[in-house]
Amino acid sequence: MATYKSIAYDQALANPSAMVLLQEQEASGDATISFTSGIDSTYKEYIFKFINIHPETDAKSFSFNGSIDAGSNYNVAKTTTFFRAQHLESGAAYAFEYLTAEDLHQGTGFQNITNNFGNDADQNASGYLHLFNPSDTTFVKHYISVANSMFTDSEASANLHGGGYLNTTSAVDAIQFKMSSGDIDAGIIKLYGVN
Repeated sequence: MATYKSIAYDQALANPSAMVLLQEQEASGDATISFTSGIDSTYKEYIFKFINIHPETDAKSFSFNGSIDAGSNYNVAKTTTFFRAQHLESGAAYAFEYLTAEDLHQGTGFQNITNNFGNDADQNASGYLHLFNPSDTTFVKHYISVANSMFTDSEASANLHGGGYLNTTSAVDAIQFKMSSGDIDAGIIKLYGVN
């Protein structure tokens, strides 16, 4: 008789019914998109899905930061790591690389989720930011980000992975998104609580 081992998986991503839509914001030439309510002790996990984010300015990055004062300041110290895989449309080149320039070492600035994606009419980025237990007042707040974008002039698919922690034991109660330069020309960001 065959024996099967269980496979661990992310319940929230595998079972969408476990996710409760809390907010949705649509960008239209916005410098920032901020979520200043809905991030509280109701859920232990929160997922932000960003869909078809289109930058106003070419070769810029989509980024986020956290707040512990309901959005008055977005300057939480973070320690992070970042890597990507990319492949040209032509198939002529590919890469898998760790990008130290995208890391923060106790940095309070915005953390990139993507890097250097294009602003041509058909270029954009989509993905998610998964934030764990932001209301906890004992531990740091871990996060994982995954995105795919159309890299700028090289017309490559870039698959980007980030992770780290917001190094605070205070409750993180707001998250803000912005481009590294220029506005968010278009796109949708949805906030979900995870049961």
